[in-house]
Amino acid sequence: MTQPSPTSGGASSDRTGRFVTQPNGHVTPLSPHMGIWRWHVTMAASILFRATVIAATVGALIVVAWLGALAFGPDAYATALAAAGSPLGLFVGFGLTVVLFSFILNGTRHTINDTGNGLTIKSSTILSRIAVWAPAPLAILFWVVLFAVGRVSL
Repeated sequence: MTQPSPTSGGASSDRTGRFVTQPNGHVTPLSPHMGIWRWHVTMAASILFRATVIAATVGALIVVAWLGALAFGPDAYATALAAAGSPLGLFVGFGLTVVLFSFILNGTRHTINDTGNGLTIKSSTILSRIAVWAPAPLAILFWVVLFAVGRVSL
């Protein structure tokens, strides 16, 4: 079966064919929907990078709240430190550490890709797997070290 050409009659006039006429008159192929795409780890890395940016925004709001507590005096700052040292505060801190490592690894992946390297399927898959799977073990290792040297305690 042959594919319709972009210049064939009815296919470009509606959205049911393989080609669509854009408002500027250019005929472009219709993008396939998610059911057509085969899932790949690079898709997960891309989605997680966007989620990381959202989580980093939440972390920035926490930093602003901490600075606000610092500005309001010793009592407010002591309350903020108590909240950060609580089990919930430590859990949030751990989550933000995972976000930090994810942000660093995904940013490194993007930087490597921006230089024109890591664009083959094999290297792209390796970089994406590192960016998806490495943040949690790195964060666990970081927090184990924090507990081991006594910088954090329950």
